[in-house]
Amino acid sequence: MHQNRARRIILVALLAFAAASAVATAAAKGPKIVFKEEAWNFGKAKMGADLVHEFVFKNEGDAPLKIINVETSCGCTAALVSDKKLEPGKSGKIKITFATQGYAGEVVKYVYVETDDPVQPRVQLKVTAAIDVPPQPRIDFDRYSFDGGLLVEGDELVAPVTVYNKGELELKFEVQLTDAKILVAGKPAVYPIKVAAGKETELVIKMDLGGRMGPIREFALFKSNDPLRSTISVNLNGYIVTKVQLRQVFQKYKDLIK
Repeated sequence: MHQNRARRIILVALLAFAAASAVATAAAKGPKIVFKEEAWNFGKAKMGADLVHEFVFKNEGDAPLKIINVETSCGCTAALVSDKKLEPGKSGKIKITFATQGYAGEVVKYVYVETDDPVQPRVQLKVTAAIDVPPQPRIDFDRYSFDGGLLVEGDELVAPVTVYNKGELELKFEVQLTDAKILVAGKPAVYPIKVAAGKETELVIKMDLGGRMGPIREFALFKSNDPLRSTISVNLNGYIVTKVQLRQVFQKYKDLIK
């Protein structure tokens, strides 16, 4: 009985080995893409530089390899230098250009290569870089959204905003918003508004709502010389009612606000 059991175990093992060998043999047939490397580190680079690298690959299969598509994540461009169809044993190149403008610190980007390789139809390539940022202004706010709450027809939406310069160089900016006044120290702003390195300035946005009613959703655009955030917005929200509507609301809820 023990011998029969042992024979069955050996038979099952042999069948499993044969099946695995058949799969491996089948997988070995057809095109096969193999990259010399699937990751590349550019090391340190100054912001604004265009970094270039060529990923080399080879068709190590026994059938022609077709490159179906090459995609990149944001910040990179990829170009297939070789033909879209490679015969067995032939090599190709994919040229990667990483535009570093607007990036800072450690950055990782990906390139995806799709082929008709039956085993590995999609290959992920990775490029990394440490972007050195030179001295520059850096804009920031005490708030990125302001809610004016309930407003009555004829009111202005008044939003105080503090602008910080967290960089090493002087910050210059202006504010764009239709039907609005920008005040600095109580006076109309003179553009560009300047903020020294490490300092801050307080401004007030006064928006004329005219004959508008209902919900208000506007965006005050701040355009600055911050190379990383040259355009950024502050959301302005509120809700306008008529005096009649306000009176009705007051009458309805007057017992709750005593």
